Amino acid sequence: MPNGIKLVLFDMDNVLCDYDRGKRVACLAQLAGSTSAFVHKAIWETGFELLGDSGALDASDYLRGFGYQGAASREGWQRSVAEMSIGAGLKEGLTEPGQWTMGITGFGELLPYHENRIMLDKEKKDKWGLPVLSMDAEIKDNEKKMRKDMVSEAVEMLEAAGLKNVHSWDRGHPVGDGIHEMGAARMGRDAKTSVLNGHNQVWDAPNVFVTDGASMTSSACQNPSLTYMALTARAADFAVSELKKGNI
Repeated sequence: MPNGIKLVLFDMDNVLCDYDRGKRVACLAQLAGSTSAFVHKAIWETGFELLGDSGALDASDYLRGFGYQGAASREGWQRSVAEMSIGAGLKEGLTEPGQWTMGITGFGELLPYHENRIMLDKEKKDKWGLPVLSMDAEIKDNEKKMRKDMVSEAVEMLEAAGLKNVHSWDRGHPVGDGIHEMGAARMGRDAKTSVLNGHNQVWDAPNVFVTDGASMTSSACQNPSLTYMALTARAADFAVSELKKGNI
């Protein structure tokens, strides 16, 4: 692109896949013995945002918020593994669709803590003799309180939708389990207080650009991948311009 990247648009609704939410809601309604409108309202119209905007929610227990991702599907052939069946009966049974199930997972915001950090290990080296990365990070009391709310609200929503045999669990959260780690190379306006400038360029090494989540000083409960892609597109455009000018 001789003129550089001017605009990047992502239409994620139809790029990779599509799904019929209405059909899934109808199946859930059938499973719950309810109506599609009732299930849709119980899951997608909980009123959390309106309550938060109105100040009706008490934030004294923990800061920030969370959201859910989930899916509904039929049980697959694995449902019959434990039965140890064989022969025509097993084959015939597996031609019928399994029961509908639904699961949701909570995604919460982790507060930025100064003591959560990444550093070079002074003792351990890689096969080239270079120090490996060492991480020292954990969730704290705020996140643990939020997780309890995630679980209770998830159960309440699913039961309100009419689902039966709703079970919850909390297996803990080691930092990194959410995949999208952020921080450790702050973006800022001053080289004394940040690692990167506004173009994701390292202050002390102008030919190095860091375009993942390291530049972000805080997170949210949404997937940040599109933000990473936008930062990368902007940084690449700036780098090409600087190369042409002979600045790097």
